[in-house]
Amino acid sequence: MEPLQLLALPSYDADEPENVYVAMANGEWHGNHLDPNSQDSLASALASVADAAQETVMELLRQAWPLCPEHGLGMHPREDTEERLSWWCAGERLRRGPAHIHAAVGALDASGASIRTRS
Repeated sequence: MEPLQLLALPSYDADEPENVYVAMANGEWHGNHLDPNSQDSLASALASVADAAQETVMELLRQAWPLCPEHGLGMHPREDTEERLSWWCAGERLRRGPAHIHAAVGALDASGASIRTRS
């Protein structure tokens, strides 16, 4: 899958700002525009983009995304107490509780696998 992009479209009302959507590389998108209040914090902005990206990919490709490679379940963005956003999976892990964090939002490749970086 090609990288997603932000797509700005004029508002229906001339007095309103343009609307920004998360779109596929071909310009197709699905769902609502990004919440203008998401600019209030970096975590809110990232969560808004992650939600919009997930909705666009799932609706246009008709499949869950991103998938946990361990469980094959769709993951969802979740914010922790320090405003860090991660992809969360509801699948059980042996001896480690009923759910787990798979990767930080922004740290997945197109298939949903964690991007490994060299230190």
